[in-house]
Order: sequence, then structure tokens, then C-alpha cells
Amino acid sequence: MLAEARGPDLQGPGAPCYPPTAGEDTEDPVNQHRPQGGERQRRISSRKTGFLGLETRPELLWEDWDQGKDSTKTLVLKNTHDKIQRLHLRPPETKFFTILCPNIIFLSPGLSFSILITFRPLQRYEYEDSIGFQGKEGSVVVRLRATVPCLALEVPDSVLLPVCAVQHSSHITFPLKNASKLQTSFKWDCGAPFQFSPDQGLLKPGQECHITVVFQPQEALVHRQRAYCRFGEEEDKAESCCTVLLQGLGKYPYLQLRNPAAKEEKEQEASVLHFGSVAVGQSLQKHFDIFNPSAVTSSFSLSRLSGGVPLLGSEFLCDVTGGEVAPGGSLRATVTFSPAVVDTVSVEYLSLKCSGALNEDQLKLAGSCIGPKLSLSASVLDFGCVDDGEACTQTLELVNSSPVEGVYQWDLDCSGHSVFSIQPASGAVQPHSQTTLTAVYRPTQPIAHHRRVACVILHRDHLFLDLIGTCHSELQKPAILKPEHLVLYKLHWYRSQIPQNTPGAMEQEPSADLAQQDQRCTLEEPNQRPDSSTVVQKTPMEEFYQFILGGIDPISSSSTSSPHVSVSPRELLFNHKMSSSSFLSTSSASSQSVSITNYTRGKLSLVWTEAQDSQFTVSPSSCDLAPLKSTSFRVTYDPKPLNAFHGAQLECFAFYKMEDHHIGVRVLCPPWCVTVRVIGHSFSPGKEHFIPCCSLKPPQVVFPGVNAVSYQTALLQNCGELPLTFCLDVSSNPAMAKSVSVIPNCGLIQPGLHQIFTLRSTPTVESPEQGFCLKLQLNAAKHRPAKELTVVSVVEKLCVSLEGEGTLYFQPTAVGSRTRRSHHIRNLSPLPLRFQWSIQQHDQELISVEPDAGEIHPNEILIQTWSFSPLAKKTYTLKPTLSFWPSRTDGANKSLLTLTVEGMGSNGFIEAKKAVLDVKETLVGNYRSFEIPLVNNSLCSVSFQLSVQQTILDEELVSDPETEPCALQLDCERGTIASRCTLLLQSRFRPHRRGQYSWKISDQTTKDSGLESSSSKAVCEVRAKGVFPTLQVTGVCGGGSLGTLSRMHLWQLFSLDSLNRHLLSNTSSAELIHRTPTKHSRRSGPSHFTKVMLDFNFSAAPIRSEPSTFRLMFHNPGSVPVDWAFLFPEDQQIELDYWEETGVFSSTELSQMKVQGNRLFSISPRSATLQPGQQRAVLFRYRHDSVGTNRFAVVLKLCNGREILLNLQGATVERNRPYLHFPFKRHVLTSMTIGDFSPPRQGYVIYNAGTVPVHYEVDTAALSQLQMDNFNHPVLCCLSPEGEVPAGETALLEWIFSPLEAKTYHMDVPIHIQDGDSTLVRFEGCGSVTPTLGSSNTLNCSDTKESAPCVQRRPFPGQLVFLSADLLSLGNIPVCSETSRILFLTNVSCTDTVHYTWDLPKQGAQQVVQIRPDRGVLSPEEVHLCVVSFTSTRHPTVYKLDLICQVFQEVALTRYQKALQHLEEERRKERDEFTITDQKLSEPVAASLRKDSPFRKYKTLPPICASRGCVSAGATCSRVERRAQREMAKIPRQPEPPQPALLHLEVTAHSHGLLEYNTHFPDQLNKFHRCLPSVEPQKPESAAGTMPGPSHIPEWDTSVHVLTTLLWNIVEDSAFVQSLFTLACKPVDYQPTGVTPSPCPPSSPCPRPQAVSSGTEVTVDSAGTAPLGTRDKQHTDCAPVDVIKDVLPNTFQNLMMEAVRGELCLWEQPGAILSPVSTR
Repeated sequence: MLAEARGPDLQGPGAPCYPPTAGEDTEDPVNQHRPQGGERQRRISSRKTGFLGLETRPELLWEDWDQGKDSTKTLVLKNTHDKIQRLHLRPPETKFFTILCPNIIFLSPGLSFSILITFRPLQRYEYEDSIGFQGKEGSVVVRLRATVPCLALEVPDSVLLPVCAVQHSSHITFPLKNASKLQTSFKWDCGAPFQFSPDQGLLKPGQECHITVVFQPQEALVHRQRAYCRFGEEEDKAESCCTVLLQGLGKYPYLQLRNPAAKEEKEQEASVLHFGSVAVGQSLQKHFDIFNPSAVTSSFSLSRLSGGVPLLGSEFLCDVTGGEVAPGGSLRATVTFSPAVVDTVSVEYLSLKCSGALNEDQLKLAGSCIGPKLSLSASVLDFGCVDDGEACTQTLELVNSSPVEGVYQWDLDCSGHSVFSIQPASGAVQPHSQTTLTAVYRPTQPIAHHRRVACVILHRDHLFLDLIGTCHSELQKPAILKPEHLVLYKLHWYRSQIPQNTPGAMEQEPSADLAQQDQRCTLEEPNQRPDSSTVVQKTPMEEFYQFILGGIDPISSSSTSSPHVSVSPRELLFNHKMSSSSFLSTSSASSQSVSITNYTRGKLSLVWTEAQDSQFTVSPSSCDLAPLKSTSFRVTYDPKPLNAFHGAQLECFAFYKMEDHHIGVRVLCPPWCVTVRVIGHSFSPGKEHFIPCCSLKPPQVVFPGVNAVSYQTALLQNCGELPLTFCLDVSSNPAMAKSVSVIPNCGLIQPGLHQIFTLRSTPTVESPEQGFCLKLQLNAAKHRPAKELTVVSVVEKLCVSLEGEGTLYFQPTAVGSRTRRSHHIRNLSPLPLRFQWSIQQHDQELISVEPDAGEIHPNEILIQTWSFSPLAKKTYTLKPTLSFWPSRTDGANKSLLTLTVEGMGSNGFIEAKKAVLDVKETLVGNYRSFEIPLVNNSLCSVSFQLSVQQTILDEELVSDPETEPCALQLDCERGTIASRCTLLLQSRFRPHRRGQYSWKISDQTTKDSGLESSSSKAVCEVRAKGVFPTLQVTGVCGGGSLGTLSRMHLWQLFSLDSLNRHLLSNTSSAELIHRTPTKHSRRSGPSHFTKVMLDFNFSAAPIRSEPSTFRLMFHNPGSVPVDWAFLFPEDQQIELDYWEETGVFSSTELSQMKVQGNRLFSISPRSATLQPGQQRAVLFRYRHDSVGTNRFAVVLKLCNGREILLNLQGATVERNRPYLHFPFKRHVLTSMTIGDFSPPRQGYVIYNAGTVPVHYEVDTAALSQLQMDNFNHPVLCCLSPEGEVPAGETALLEWIFSPLEAKTYHMDVPIHIQDGDSTLVRFEGCGSVTPTLGSSNTLNCSDTKESAPCVQRRPFPGQLVFLSADLLSLGNIPVCSETSRILFLTNVSCTDTVHYTWDLPKQGAQQVVQIRPDRGVLSPEEVHLCVVSFTSTRHPTVYKLDLICQVFQEVALTRYQKALQHLEEERRKERDEFTITDQKLSEPVAASLRKDSPFRKYKTLPPICASRGCVSAGATCSRVERRAQREMAKIPRQPEPPQPALLHLEVTAHSHGLLEYNTHFPDQLNKFHRCLPSVEPQKPESAAGTMPGPSHIPEWDTSVHVLTTLLWNIVEDSAFVQSLFTLACKPVDYQPTGVTPSPCPPSSPCPRPQAVSSGTEVTVDSAGTAPLGTRDKQHTDCAPVDVIKDVLPNTFQNLMMEAVRGELCLWEQPGAILSPVSTR
């Protein structure tokens, strides 16, 4: 778009006034279009245009001009015409533009002419004028314009910005160009949400800059706004302003958090990222996707949910904290879970925040930490008795049953300072594996040894192992200590704790029953003892600490009991400089003392274990200690090597001095063992110690924030190649020594080994939140930095948050129903908590919560479901209480929170949108889904319970409501509908039977307890109909060998009445076993699931004759689609493996395989689908390739419907064999009345299926016997007992049935065939007492009834000619009467012309049917009218006639005629012409004969054989023979005539005698006329085929032709037609006159025959016919009767043809006559 600033106003003072040019309209100056831009104007002015053969510019433009100066430009005219043009010049109208040019210009073809135009301006304004050129063909106008330079900017008309998310931004850039020659400034003016950058600036002439538009929507709307750009010096005027339409679409952003591993899980699990169980110290990574399903790019931030951060920091680490996601894209984020505390569950929440989004998504991160699970294969190792100086070795297994590596260390000096040693003393057990430990017992003193050794495990409670052994020397043999002594000692010890006894009492108490218990006691843990329930049990960590710190008996269970033996101090440090506040004994001297105290009342012997080559020695090595006394020992450190670190764990055993100090006989008190840990170094003063290389894990230890004793472990690993010593330094923080205890405080770690620290603490409120700093001095080097371990031991405050600031609101709830709502609580403390809801007793009927108690992990959000059940219509305010406490405590100190619950009770009801819902028809066995809209218009949600009551409306179906299953299924009979909402109740209709269903749906509002609260209320009524898929045969058409058979005959051959009856009947349950065609049988002859079996008889034909084919037109009369299929045996038989087939076939299977292998029967198509009202033709074919009768079973299966077994049967006859085909061995005769003196003749059709005529003879002996049995009355009489049936034709056997009694007659009549077999046919007839005839009813004649439709509604495939009716049923007629019917032949083809010919049958020897015309030609889509005239004979007869119309295509006839002409021409040439092929015509023939011998000249003729013989012989055929064959092939063959398409017209009638007809049909008497002259046999006419009158004379034809021509001339006369229109406007007065019959013409006197019947004389009129029962009056004024007889039918026929063609409307009011169309 180009925007310009206007120059000075042309309408101002002094402005020139321009009158409008010729041919232009005057416009208002205000509404005129603004001047165009300079670039566009210059392009227009420089472009040349041609008009009327003259090429020139459309305008001349002056841009750079000065006021008061002349400016000249040249206008060039060019003649592009082929003639000289004479132009009249019209000069400019103003004085500012002048030209010097003649007024008349002559331009030759192709030449140009230049005109100089001078512009002389006086003021600084815009000028406009024009000049014109007038030619012979028109005028051309050239505009003259002078413009003032002005400001112009080029900007786009509109700018479409990219779709942007709300509270996001998008931008686009467009160019802004200064299209003028002046410098201009610009400034943009636009409001939110659009911004311009830069929003103002300065543009030089022709300069272009890029403007960026930023779109920042705050709402999801379509934003359209105009931005104004003001430029130039006049920024506030509209003339210096341009606009740009800005368009942008704001959409809400939406992001989803998707867990890829939760695709197949439940929806609520998709927002949880489960890490499962992760080993402590290990890490596990999992991924989740941030998906953007919206159409806009969205930016996000991903952060942890505020609150609930543990002291150790988050154990979850996410690598994504923010970013952008494109539309439809996703961003994968990785979360790393690194747990640090064993047996804890970590929970965190990631919150996804997106600016502008309507909601925030959260992802829950959950994982648990697991540690090792180690166990020992034995809890006691018994080394037995070992001689002094020897050693005993045993092994045990350390098993790790967890997926975590287990790090362990035995609290035992295995370097020789103990009599026991275990190797390896420390290490790691891989997950789900075990390590074999080797324990060695090497005693140094002949005493009994027992030591309970702790196996320290990282991140797990410690294990204990009892080591026992006894040492004997030659002089001393103490009692052997056995495992059962430990069991009895433990048992006695636990008994001594209840009540508290002294050790002396234990020693003196006899134990008489201990020996008995020894037989059933085992070495089991104290917590497994059955009698230790009253003793406070200690954990393994507590036992370990008390054993190490206090020297308590390792199996003691009382925390208040004093130790038996104790040692002090427990650790000795040599040459280590520690602070005075340290609890370690340090000295720079070479020896230090330790003290051992005896707390028992017995004398003890103390024995130190001596180690060879040890740097540490104890003196004395043994001594006795009196009861309740102490003694001191000296520990000396004498290092042999210098500059080394040494360490050891010294061991001392204490046992009773007197050997009789054992309990009883079997109870032996085991010794006690105390240890002293010593370390030292031999570095000289000033000598630099080894640089330690180690690692401490974890660097921070956090104790649970509960005021209770808890334990933790840490690992110090020596990563170097030199020994490492460590000492705990608590000098910097004395308060830590009171709060935290560490074991061990010092020690020596060999290269590659480790030390496991056990820490104990009781968190307090006064402890610092940042924790204590535990320093470990390494290698006795104070000047080096120590390893620091941060220990956090502080009591955490319990904090739980409630959603909604402690208030829960319920929506209005129906009284008696229940409303549920979710509410969450969150644990903001770093401790797992137990919680319990407390609801007051009187409020428990109103509200409830699930779960009401449980455990909630740190930082976890627990969603609870609250239920509200109001009892009355009012508002409730309830306050339940939440109590919670740490899971590690017993719940003595609980915290409380109160939740306020508010709700209101109301009344509710539901109803349906439609009172009656009608469902479409549904197949029986299938189902149809539909929706029932239920509406709740009340203020509260309503809970409903629906009940369905079923009713079947069909009266013919009897159903029991109690046993009949309900066909209507509701997806939810119970449910809740929210207030002011609609529920679409999903329902399914599954009919079990065919019929009309009706259901009454009622609502029973229920209470929460399930009790009824109100009476049942009807909601709606549902109606539906169950149907079966139905199929019906509406037409049959034969072809091939069956082409000559009548339609009625075919209908009976294929039992189509029964087929239709079964197809329209109900389906049985057995037929629905396989609803669709499936392979279900293992036999070649599949079983069928129906009892319906029908025969399809293909009749019979000679062998190798044309196949017998027929087409059935299947019609779907129902309202549902029908899938049908004809199943052959292979379609139902399951394909078996080769080894499953037995190879043994029955005769039926062999016959079936023969028929199937030769493909004698075929059906096409074998399956299809018919929509409601649709039709489809199916072709059945039987090939006559095998002599005999062949049968084949085919199943007609309707999907979800009937299953009918069709027995296809066809017969093939040998040629030259007489054969009559009797498809039905049973024939039912028409029922007759007893006493009828003129019973009608009835016919029985027999068909000759062979190739030779057949002579038949009816055995009358059976008829004679029947006559004799009935008092010599001929009950059944055959009028044609013998005769001959031509090949391929039918014969009619006429019978008269005259019953004598009112019963059913069964007559078996043999029919003999000459040179053939005889057939026994059973004739059945019924005699009735009283006739069932009435004056208005037709006779009950079974032969005249036709169940097949008489009108073919759709042509068969390939059928060109269509009959308006396939059946003419004339009903009951009198004898010797004539009846006519009209038929129409229609050519349905759009391209083919056809010829038709009628083949008329005879009744006996008489021609009773005539058709006019009997032949003709039908053009494409043409319709012919045919008149069928039927004249009954003088004998009462039941007529069943088959009229055949042969239809030939004109193309085929033309081709056949051409072939005949070509054949005749070839035969003529062969007869009259010959060709000489001899090249040596000059040589005499006789001379040539004499040259060669006659025997060599001629050859033997080839053998007479078929042409294919030579082909099979191959090379044996000579060239002459092959030439002869080629010559024979060139001989033209006789062309075969085209096969006609046959149309069958069935004509049925029942003629009665006059008296009988007058008796039974008196009302129909006057509708028929009798032809009194007897109907004699007539020869078929070869001409027009019309039926001549009784007196056919030449004058008759002349009169008919003259009158017909006269009538047509009158009708075609325009004056006559106009007079008819004039007469139509006048009122017509009708003068009713009596009907007078036409008398005889004078030229043909008519006889007056009389018909005497029962004494009544009937007068016949002059036309040869007489109204029955009336006497006509003679008139002298009459027309010739024969002329009337022909003219009137022709007139009616013409009217019918005009109605068929649409030229005449039969139902319109009279008064208008259409112009007829001449048929001449």
C-alpha cells in the first residue's frame, strides 16, 4: 500500500477550476480518490496502450517542474491499423497545456506522429487536463497531469502475526519505505497488545527500514487493530497518516507432563514417576516428557514444590529447569535419584509452570532406599577341644540376599592378638551372593574360651557370632564348653531378670529342670524365646554399644544391670598428642596402665592373650581378681621398626577361679571377654608422618529428628598404599561428646581396607541445626587438616498442611444421598508420620473420610476422599480433628489440626428429555448402542437407581415376563447427576427375538444405605424393534436349457414359495451358532444347523448340451442390510493337516467330490450385501457333462439370520434316449364341488428333456379301477391318454376331476414311455359339499393362484426388453367369451435396437390367445403397446398358458445377415470360379504326363481323420496334407443364428359354464361378451398377426382405413383443434340417452343364433355377441359393427400410448386437448 500526503488544496483561493472532460463523471472533491504514488504514476504514464488501431500512452505526467517556466513533452501516436487513419485533434481545455499541431492528422499504416505539448504553470498546484483524438471508429483520450512532489510511504495493507500464546510474545518484520523524493519523519501510534520497534524515526528519499511488530496477547482472542503511522511535518492531520491492519491470534498455552513408562498404566499413575527401590549410594535415572499439545510455542519453568526440603537436600536432581516447547513437540527431561538413608521413602513434586496457562501440572517423584541384607549361616561356631599349641579351623557363609552390595567388618583383631581370627576380616559381599569366611581357633592358655564377636555392617544393623572353644594341656584339662551351655546360660539369665536377682543368687540357684529343657532348646536369639516377653528387648545396635562401652554381658537384656567385668580405658594411644578433654588415654611414654573391675561375687581368673612378635605387651599376663575388686595391668609399646604405625586390639578372658562355680551339672558359666584398642607410632620427633590418602562416606550424617536414640554408620576407606591411623578429636566441640558417640574412636587401617564407624545420638531441641563437625586426626599429624564428618542431630518440628486453609466445602447434596470430594494433606516435616482422623460421635452419620488413618512419608501429599450425607434440608458446619505423630515413636506426644467442613442438604429429582424414545430396528442377536439423556434441574446432585420393565407389543408373540430376558441393558443403573446437568445414559438394545419391544424406565431415589427413600417414578419410555435379516426372491429367469420353460414352471422347480416363506420366518437359536459364514466342520460334508431343506431342480437336458442356467432376483424387503452367502462344502470345512485326514470317504462324499471337482454346479455371485430395498440377481448354473442325476448340497446363510440347506439337483440324459422329465411326482388338482355337471379341464405339463420325440401313454387301468370303486363314476378322466412330445418341448395332459364325495382323493396313475421307463404320478384332489363361491368373490382355484409377483420390478443383467407384467390373471370367465388386456414392451437400452416376435401356445388343438402386434422393432428406450386377446373355448377349463416373446438384437441380426450373404457369395464363387496356379501353361499336358511314370506321379491319399489327428501326429503329416487342411479351414462355415432372449408371459384363467357363472357371478355377467361362433382351430398368421373378425371382406379393410385416416386428419387440423378450445370455454350440456346396441349393417345380415340353457332363450345382437341375460332393442340407425369393433379399440390403444409417452394426463380435469403426434 502506498500512502501519500496531499499537496495544497486545489479548491482553495486561486486554484484553477477544471471542467470535467468528455465521457467522465463529475465527482465530489471530498470523495475523490487520493492521488497515486509517484512510482505507480510513472509506470502508468510510461506504459503504452492500443485502442482502435492507435498506439499511444494513456497519460503524460509532469513531476519536476518550476513555477512560471515552460516544460515540454512529446506524445507519439502510431497507426497499428492496416489502413490510413484520419484523426481529429481536440486540444487541451485549459490554458496551462498548449500544443502546436494541425487539427486533422493523417496516419499511414505503421507510421508514427509526434505532438509537442507545453506545460506553463503559474502556481504551485496540481494540474490535470486531456487531449482527444476522434477517428472513424471511435475516440481516444490522453490525460495530461502535473503533480506536486509530496510525501509518500510504502507500507503493507495488513500484517498477520504468528499465533502466540497468552502472556508470551511473537514478532514479525515488515519494510517501511519512503517512496517520495522528500525526507520525512514517522511515528507509530498503536495500543496493546501490539508494539513497534522502532516506533519513530527519519527516512531519507528512497530509504527503507524494517519495522518489528511485537505481539503480546493477554487473552485468548482474535486481535485486530489498526496502527497509525504519522509522517511528514503535519503529523496530526489525516492526510499525513497511513494505517496498517494488525492481526494476531492469542491462544492459551497448555503443557503436559508425560511419563513414557506409564503409557499402559492407569491415568492417575501417569503423573507419578516411580523409581522403585534404589541401593544406598547408587543413582537411578528416569525420564519424562514435557509435551505441548497446543498450537502455540510455550515457555515454562520447572521447579520443586515449595516446602518440605530435607536437611540433606533433595535426593532428586532434574536436568531441566525451563525452556520452550514447539507446538506438537516435546522435551525430554532426566531425573536422577540418589538416596542416602536406608529404609526411607523419598517423595518430591515437580511443578510445571507456564505463563498464561490456565492450570499447572505436577509430577510426583517417588523412590525408596534399600540397604544390604546380610546374614550368617550359623550363629555359633564350636571349635570343641583343642590341645595347647594347635589350631582348629571352621568355615561359615556370609550371605547377601539383597540387590545392594554389603560392606562388613569384624570387630576382631585377626593379627594374632586374639585366640580367634576370621578371614577375611573385612570386605564387601556382592548383591545376591555369599562369601565364605574362615574362622581359626589358636589358644595359648588351657582354658575355655568364649567371645561374642560383632560383624559391623554399613547401613544395616550389626550381626553377632558366638565363638567357643576349649584348650587342654597335659596338666590342665578344664571342662569343655559346648553350645548347649550357652543355651542354658541364656535361659537362666532371662529367668533371673524376673524378678531382678543378683549374680550370686544365680550362681547358687539349682536348676533341676534345666537338663530337661536342654533337650529341646536351641541357640536362638533372645527375641525368639517364648518366655522373654516381659524382658525389654534391645536392638543389635544397642547391644553392640553396651557391649563395647560398658563391658556388659553380651546376652544381658537389662539396661539397668551392672556389667560382670569392665575395663578402663578402652583405647590407648602412644605418642599421640591429643587435648586434655579427650576421653582417650594418651601418653608419650612407652607404657600405660589399664584397670579391670570384677562386679561378680565370685573369684575370677584373668588371662591376657599373648601375641608373638607384638609391639604391645601386657604385664602381668594373668592374675586372679577377688569379687568386687579391681586390678591394674601395664600395657607396654615397644616398636621394633621405626617410622611405622602400629595398632592392636588386646584381649582378656575372665572366668571363675573355682571349677565348682558352674550352675548345676549341665550349666557351665562361659567366660567373659574384654578388649582394649591400642595404637601408636614410632616416628621420631620432627619426622614427617605418612600423608594419608583416604575417603569418608558419607560426609554428612543426619539423624532422624526424633527425640529418641538412633544409630548411623559411616565408612573410612584407606585408598593409599600405607597404613593409616585415625583418632577422634572432640576438643573443638565438647558439646558434641555429650550428644554423639562414635565407635571406634581410634584405630589402624591397613592399605586397601576400611573402618566402619557406628554413631549413636539422641537428637535434642538445643542441638544446632547446622550440626556438629566431627574431626578425625589422621596419622597423628596435627598440622595437617583433619577429615571432617558433619553430624546433624536436631529434633524436627512436626508440620502438616491442610488443603484450602483448613476449610472443606461441599456442594448442595440431596437428602439421603452422598457426595464425595477429594482433599489432600501434606507432610512438610522430614519425618514419616502416622495420622488419625477423629470425628465426633454425632457427626459420624454426616461425614466420613477414607483413609482415616495411615502413614504419610516426608514431603508427600496424600489425597483423601471425604463423604457428606445430609439428613435434613439445612446447612451443616462440622469440625473433625487430625492427630499425627512420628512413625518411630509410640504416639505419646501427638499434634492436632482441625478441619472445618461445610455443606448443605437439599431435595433433588431427575427427568428425561424425551418422554418416548424410539430406537432404530436392530438385528436379533446383535446390539445397538444409544443414549438416554437424563436431566437434573435441581440445585443438588441426585443419586438414582433405575429399573426397567419390559413389554413385547406383538400380539402373536406370547412371552412370559418372568422368563423372558430383558433386551435393554443400561450401562449404569446407579449413578449421580450433578446439579443443572445432563447425563447421557449409555444403553444397549440386544433383542432376543423378533418383535416390537417397549420398556418403561423408572427411577427409585435411594439413600446412602441403599434403603428406598421415595416411591418409584416413571422417567421415560423406550421403544425398539428386533428384526431378522430378510431376503425374498422376486423374480426368476431361465436360460440355456431352461430357457423354454415357463416362469411358473421354474418357480415350482426351485421351490421358491417355500424359500420365500422360510427366508421371511424367524431364525432359530441353532442357526445363530455361527452368525457369519465360518469354517466350522472337520468333515467334507459339513453339518447344518437348520431343519429347512429345499430342492433346487435344474430339470434335465441331453449331455453336452447348453448348461441349464437361471437367475433369481433377490430383494431385501427389510429395513436392515443383509449379508448373504452361498456356502459350498469347502467354505465350511476346516483345512486339516495331511496327517489328520483318514483317506476313507463315504459314497456321498465321493459323489460330492466328483460334482465339486468337475464344477457341475456354480453360483455367481456367491456372496453379497443388500441394503434395504436393494435387489441383486444371482446366477445358478448346471453343466450337463456327466450322465445321470447329480446332487450337491449348498447352504444359503444370512449373517445373523436364517440358514437354509439347498439341495441342487440336475439330470443329464444320454442322446437318442427317450426321456420325460417329471420334476414333481405329486400333482394337486383344483378342488371341485360335488354335483358339478361341467367340471373344468385341468392340465398337467410333462417335459421332454431328450433329443428324440417321446411317445407316452397314460395307464387308464388305474382310472378305470377308480371309476369302478366310485359306482362307475369317472372321478378322474384323462382327455389325452397318449401322444408324442417333441424333443425339448412340453406337452399338456388334460384331466377332468369330478369328485363324488367330500373327501381328498389320492390317485396313483402310471405313465408309460415307449422304449423308456414308467413313472408313477400321484394326483390329489379334494371334493367339497358346498361351494365357497359368492357373487362378489372369485372361485377358490389353486391353479389360478400365483404366489410369484406378476410385475418384474427390475430387469435382470443383460435384459434389454422389459415387460410391464409377467403374469396376466384373467380370473373367472365364462366359456366362449373374449377378454383383452394391454401390455407394454419397453426397450431399456439406450443404444441397442431390438426385434421381438411372439410365440403363441395352444390350448389343446385350439389357438385361444392372440397378440397384436405379434412382432415389431423397438428403438432405444421406445415403448410398444401390445393387446393380448383371450378367447375361451366352449369347455370349462383351467388355463395356464406360457407366451414366449423372442427378442433379437438388431446388431446380431445384421451380423448374421451379413454372414449369410458372405457365405452365399463364397459358395457362388466356389461354384462358378476357379484359379489356375500352374506356371507351365505352354507345355502340353499330355507331354508332361508321358515324362514321368504314373506310379511316381501320384501319391496315396492321406487317411481320413480329423484335423487334430494331424496335429497329434506331428511330423507324420506331409506338406500336401497340411495344405489340404488349410484349404479346408478356408471354406466358410454356416453362421449360427443369434440366440434370442426369451420373455415369458403367464396367462391364467378359469372358464365356467354359463349357468354356473351366472349363478356364482351375477354381478360380473354384463362385463363379458360371448363369441357364439365356435372357435375352430386356426392356422397361425404370417402377416400382421391380427385376429380377423368373423366376416372378413375387402370392404371391411377399406372402411377401417378410410375412417382411421379421416379421424387422424380431423385431429391434425389446426382449425378443428382451435374450435375445440373455443368450445371448451362454453358450458357443456349433456343429454343422457339410452344405450342402444348397434344393429346389423345392411351389407352383412347377421344370423340370430340362440343359446339354450335350462330353458332360457338368449337373443344375440347383430354384432355376433349378445349381452348375457338381456334382450336388446333393434335400431335402424347404426354403424357397421366390425368397424366399431376395430376403431374403438384402436382409439383406446392410442390414448394409452399417449399416456405412456407423457403426452396425455389421464387424471387431469377435461377441457384441454393436447395436440396429438402423428404416428404415420
